[in-house]
Amino acid sequence: MVEKTFTIIDESGIHARPATTIVQAASPFAAAVNLEYNGKSVNLKSIMGVMSLGIPKDATIKITAEGADEGEALAAIEEAVKGAGLAE
Repeated sequence: MVEKTFTIIDESGIHARPATTIVQAASPFAAAVNLEYNGKSVNLKSIMGVMSLGIPKDATIKITAEGADEGEALAAIEEAVKGAGLAE
């Protein structure tokens, strides 16, 4: 299992558009990918799960990936998170 922690810098937190971007980044991979925030963990391939967390600016989130292509999955998600301006 691999994991990475991010601090959200977007003024609106993780809202619909960037949530869609990171869900789409996670979806092609076989690895199980989860997003953890505030003691809750959701499947990062589920837009409803991600949106249900209501992640605000300055929140710290952890993304974990476990499976055959976990490294590639986490790298693609990190690129999407940074590319969407969600985290540094």
